[in-house]
Amino acid sequence: MKDNHQNQMKLSQLRILVAVAEQETFSEAALYLDMSQSAVSHSISALEEHLGVMLFFRGRHGARLTPVGDRIVSHARTILHQAEAIALEADLARGLKRGQVRIASFRSIAIHLLPDAIAQFKQHYPDIVVNLSEHDNYRQVERALRDGRADIGFTLLPAGDEFDTWEILENAYVALFPPAFRPTGATLTWAELAQHPLIMPPADRIMMRAVYDHVQAHGYRLNVVSEIETDTTIVNLVAQGLGATILPRLAAEPIPSQVQVFDLPDPLVRVIGAAVLADAQHTPPIYAFLDVLKALGEAIAHKKAP
Repeated sequence: MKDNHQNQMKLSQLRILVAVAEQETFSEAALYLDMSQSAVSHSISALEEHLGVMLFFRGRHGARLTPVGDRIVSHARTILHQAEAIALEADLARGLKRGQVRIASFRSIAIHLLPDAIAQFKQHYPDIVVNLSEHDNYRQVERALRDGRADIGFTLLPAGDEFDTWEILENAYVALFPPAFRPTGATLTWAELAQHPLIMPPADRIMMRAVYDHVQAHGYRLNVVSEIETDTTIVNLVAQGLGATILPRLAAEPIPSQVQVFDLPDPLVRVIGAAVLADAQHTPPIYAFLDVLKALGEAIAHKKAP
């Protein structure tokens, strides 16, 4: 079978073509490509012979593309870009057949978000090991990232400049009341919240400091009658009618059907994001897991959109 022009062209020739077009001289292109000028000139001449057209006007001022050469260079750039994409896909495929991803998270994210993320990831990359460590708060998660004990961590945004972060979800604080509670109006008021007996997590927990500051900023103090360490225990005590509470919604779930859930009179939201060290070298499995998390975050945001 007779060879056509496509079979006779090589990627190396297209790279030289683009280099000469950008450098505008054969000598500068040769320096850029770390080749001899004669090799560059020979490659362009051979390509012109194969195509049957002149690609450059040669002169003492350098090499200037002919009209057809200008159009061909545009196609050559596209071909080279696609070739790089093919090589990248192959590199990713080789890197995603083995390895591990170490994730650090606090409990509510570990329970409610990560099972779906890990399941989706394992469908595509079954041979990648996923390790998950749970921490009491986001500061411990960030410490695990700094210490090299985790590749990806969940933290509150905004985070420090040492991290690259991606927003995953917004987690609003809600007020949970016993079944017998009846608000005076259609929405909960600060006065009702402040006077009701509250069962709260310890005040020194990081996630609760924002709550106390938020309430105080609106001129109220909470009537805390008991502090309980475990979120699930707090919710169950509310269900038994022993008091109300304020928790991030994810920390409170699953919420028993008899428990009444109210938005705070003035919203308080914490933004949760995925984070990696900004100056670290990350493997293909880490980037692949981040892609899964970003897709989940977009899906969550889409569900919340009106």
